Amino acid sequence: MIIVDTALAKRQAEGNPIRVAMVGAGFMGKGIALQICKYTQGMELVAISNRTLDKARQAYADAGVQQAEEVNSIADLEENIRQGKYSITEDALLLCQAEGIDAVIEVTGAVEFGTNIALTAIQNGKHIIMMNAEVDGTVGPILKVYADKAGVVFTNADGDQPGVTMNLFRFVKGLGVKPVLCGNIKGLHDPYRNPTTQEGFAKKWGQNPAMVTSFADGSKISFEQAIIANGTGMRVAKRGMHGPTVLGGTTLKECVHSLYPLEDLVQGPGIVDYVVGAEPGPGVFVLGTHDDPIQQHYLNLYKLGEGPLYLFYTPYHLCHFEVPNTVARAVLFQDAALTPMGAPQVSVVAAAKIDLKAGEEIDGIGHYMTYGLCENADTTAAERLLPIGIAEGCVLKRDIPKDQVITYDDVVLPEGRLVDRLLQEQAVYFSTTDEATRDNVLQHLQRSEASIS
Repeated sequence: MIIVDTALAKRQAEGNPIRVAMVGAGFMGKGIALQICKYTQGMELVAISNRTLDKARQAYADAGVQQAEEVNSIADLEENIRQGKYSITEDALLLCQAEGIDAVIEVTGAVEFGTNIALTAIQNGKHIIMMNAEVDGTVGPILKVYADKAGVVFTNADGDQPGVTMNLFRFVKGLGVKPVLCGNIKGLHDPYRNPTTQEGFAKKWGQNPAMVTSFADGSKISFEQAIIANGTGMRVAKRGMHGPTVLGGTTLKECVHSLYPLEDLVQGPGIVDYVVGAEPGPGVFVLGTHDDPIQQHYLNLYKLGEGPLYLFYTPYHLCHFEVPNTVARAVLFQDAALTPMGAPQVSVVAAAKIDLKAGEEIDGIGHYMTYGLCENADTTAAERLLPIGIAEGCVLKRDIPKDQVITYDDVVLPEGRLVDRLLQEQAVYFSTTDEATRDNVLQHLQRSEASIS
């Protein structure tokens, strides 16, 4: 959004910067801190929370901020904000509750923790920017309901592939072209990768091996495409998506017309999918159609071909560089880069990465035991498939062979998790169109949260 830079310049000139806080100071969090503190006018990163305080302090230091004070109370954090000081804390909820903070960026990738952060921020009137596709793809639709009720924006981020895809989707739709596929370009997909196989790559780039694995084994792209589906109304053509592989270096323009069955694209609301090995990677693309013969003629003139599919793509996603744009869009324009449009359309379900045994406790996303697959939400509900976002900590009741999708009936859920309650509320809320019933659902959850706190 080109208007963002002008709006931020105005806030800078007025001495009224957007005040943002960040939860998580890992690889991506450090990049965001650097971008806001050194390269974004009209915005201040007033506080960082991380479970290891030294990492929060280091994120500030790498961004040129040498003085950051530890705080342990809302009062101390609010006083630092008033005095223009920077704060670090181990208590992330302080950032969600303190006055003087316009928006919170969640950058952890942890599902239960991230769900608590998102809901608390929303309940305290903060816009919430999710660099956490795992939460968004699990309970994003119901969090969006709460955000709407609170008058704040719940959004994925510019720079992440889903946000870049949605920007492109909106552009294509604005041209009068009908988007029929939102695609992602991957360089590798191997569902059996694990933190051991990815350790070398992770070390080279200073990243978490489990996070790297979640990209390699397909879990992350499943979450990314699921939240695009939830933001556009699209679906998947089949469980796991088509995900064709082409020879490395093959351009999208060379192969895109033969990658996906045409009937999957032109029937229904369109699909989300991906391709492995194509260029330009790691970009995103949208395939669209147009019914107007005159406009088809112009599209052909402008080198998009004769149809029926027209290819639009963005050749890069610049992750942390673009996150401040999302903050500005939310705070200044009440505009989300990508947010659920209503009921969930696609879920990410858990499949066994290895043969699993009864009595085992399932480990986390990007670890050794499971990988994620996209599935249409109605099928997920009908077959009681277990979302991978809640699989961690579940205990298996029975043996599960490699590659089999896990169901609720196969596991015992941990007790007392917010994400499980939100999933239940999400299912009930979107299964009815009666507003009174929907309001009762939200009030029930609010009472539950009040009793916990």
